[in-house]
Amino acid sequence: MSLLNYRLRLTLADTRVMTGRMLAFDKHMNLVLSECEEFRTIKAKAQNAKSKTQQIKRTLGLVILRGESVISISIDGPPPAPTSSLHPTASTLAAGPGIGRPAGRGIPIAPPGVAPPGLAGPVRGVGGPAMSTMQGRGGATIAAGPISFSRPPPPPPGMRPPPGMPPLGFRPPPGMPPPGYPAQPPPGLRPPHMGGHPPHGPPPGQ
Repeated sequence: MSLLNYRLRLTLADTRVMTGRMLAFDKHMNLVLSECEEFRTIKAKAQNAKSKTQQIKRTLGLVILRGESVISISIDGPPPAPTSSLHPTASTLAAGPGIGRPAGRGIPIAPPGVAPPGLAGPVRGVGGPAMSTMQGRGGATIAAGPISFSRPPPPPPGMRPPPGMPPLGFRPPPGMPPPGYPAQPPPGLRPPHMGGHPPHGPPPGQ
């Protein structure tokens, strides 16, 4: 636990060397390294090279290593400094001449307690115009006159009424119900006998 966030140098079983900051480990010594770099030593191919070996460096980033492949571990550097010490806080900064003010998006700022224009509640009448717009010049209220309903326009010339309907302009005589009222009985149905017994005789027992 004391090596967390330390930069470590690890030697692997295949002679590779890795350096990185340790983030986590488990009971099997599996390691999680960040900012990891790999160093591999190979034989130089050039015959006139001064050294017979050559070291190749490769940046890996975040790496998970199996614990069984690690041979040795050593400390390569201390943990990084905390970010709070790198960035000054508001308490350590000197006060400047600036003033914090709310900024609107194209809408003028209204005084406290007053809604800005365009954001006020609906006027009386729920969606209707203001009362001042409903008044005429000089403050007199405009009164609307009564609405007259006229008869429907006559049908075009040459149009005939539907079958069963009276011709246009027909008026029944006084005391006669309009045509179709009451409804006529179906064909073959005898109307009820008014007064006395039905035509086929009284019911049994009478």
